Amino acid sequence: MPSRELAYPLFDADNHLYETEEALTKYLPEKYKGAIKYVKVDGRTKIAVRGHISEYIPNPTFEVVARPGAMEEYFRVGNPEGKDRRAIFGEPMRSIPAFREPGPRLELMDELGIQRTLMFPTLASLIEERMRDDPDMIHAVIHALNQWLLETWSFNYQDRIFTTPVISLPVVEKAIEELDWVVENGARAILVRPAPVPGYRGSRSFGLPEFDPFWQRVVDHGVLVALHSSDSGYNRYVSDWMGVDQEMLPFQPSTFKMVFEWRPIQDTVAALVCHGALSRFPDLKIAVIENGSVWVEPLLRQLSSIYKKMPHEFTEDPVAAVKRSVHVSPFWEDDMAELAEVIGPERVLFGSDYPHPEGLADPITYVDELKGLSEEHKALIMGGNLARLIGV
Repeated sequence: MPSRELAYPLFDADNHLYETEEALTKYLPEKYKGAIKYVKVDGRTKIAVRGHISEYIPNPTFEVVARPGAMEEYFRVGNPEGKDRRAIFGEPMRSIPAFREPGPRLELMDELGIQRTLMFPTLASLIEERMRDDPDMIHAVIHALNQWLLETWSFNYQDRIFTTPVISLPVVEKAIEELDWVVENGARAILVRPAPVPGYRGSRSFGLPEFDPFWQRVVDHGVLVALHSSDSGYNRYVSDWMGVDQEMLPFQPSTFKMVFEWRPIQDTVAALVCHGALSRFPDLKIAVIENGSVWVEPLLRQLSSIYKKMPHEFTEDPVAAVKRSVHVSPFWEDDMAELAEVIGPERVLFGSDYPHPEGLADPITYVDELKGLSEEHKALIMGGNLARLIGV
């Protein structure tokens, strides 16, 4: 039974599944069979991408994982004792079927009091950055993952679990083909990496007109675009400052990296509005997931200042464009009332990040953080807004 009863249904914008080892390999075309391998290093299984062992996810088999909500105290009160990461995470646990399969997950959702959820893969975030110089490989590996997601979870499980297939954009025609395929197979939401798009001639913004055919197809299908935190490639800039060339290691943070931790999503939303995509496609539905909300007000303030000086560079007020199209799932420790004041309560989404350690062990307790908001607005944030976006 849930820890409490609410008068409205919960639609969680941020749940995660843990992939099996075959998720990235089972459907890989023969040409790319060597792109992803699992190897033993000092007795531990690691993932190797194009022959390079990645530490991005320390345990990519997910057989043993951190407990849901293990870092809740860390985010609630900080770390005054200066505990190391192992102490902060606490004792791990073995993965349970509910982390791997949709049937058991539904049972767990009932226990937690969650009616519906968006379900995000976990391994997907390491793919694109490590293959950025080979767009064809990116598309092949992403499609292989999506085939596994469809087979194992489906994209719409009993109108309650909406798994988000990944759409990568290096080759626009292939992105459209993948989009059409996932929608034909039931997808209501898609996952797009908040980052410059790699390509044969370098990277570029997906807000540029080159990508208009893709965004038009997104609007035609009516799907929600989720911009979930990922490896957006910004570690290259960190390396320039740190003098150390290494991949992004999310579980080994540094004070310097944390200063501009949310620059990728801030830049992504800025690109969508400054390069005109939000104005050319006013019906786009964008959900920013697991990127917090501290970046929102500074970005809108800056856009307002730029618009005041250079209105001729925009087709409309950029702040209005963002507020129309972009929805934000803040961290539970963020100031929800302040965010609702900035973008409106109808643009705020409840997301627990379950079962990741950074999230909440009991997702329904998210409602306790909605201080100063009316019951009507709480109902919107805890489920009504996402139900509208998904169309359920």
